[in-house]
Amino acid sequence: MNLVIFLLIGAVAGWIAGNLTKGGGFGLIGNMAIGVIGAFIGKFVFGFLGFSFAGAVGTLMAAILGAVILIFIVGLIKR
Repeated sequence: MNLVIFLLIGAVAGWIAGNLTKGGGFGLIGNMAIGVIGAFIGKFVFGFLGFSFAGAVGTLMAAILGAVILIFIVGLIKR
């Protein structure tokens, strides 16, 4: 059940990050992939800075930040 919740958080985080950066989502699978990868990036960044979040809301915040960073980096590479 934790995996399903993690994937749902990833999908929501990818959708929010897509709307913040490019004005739209990436589809269900794309949002999940971006959100899950973003969660790992966000956890790394916050851990490096000495912050930690607990619970679903904290995971969602870290995933959104990580997904925005991921989309930004991919945008720089695609240029």
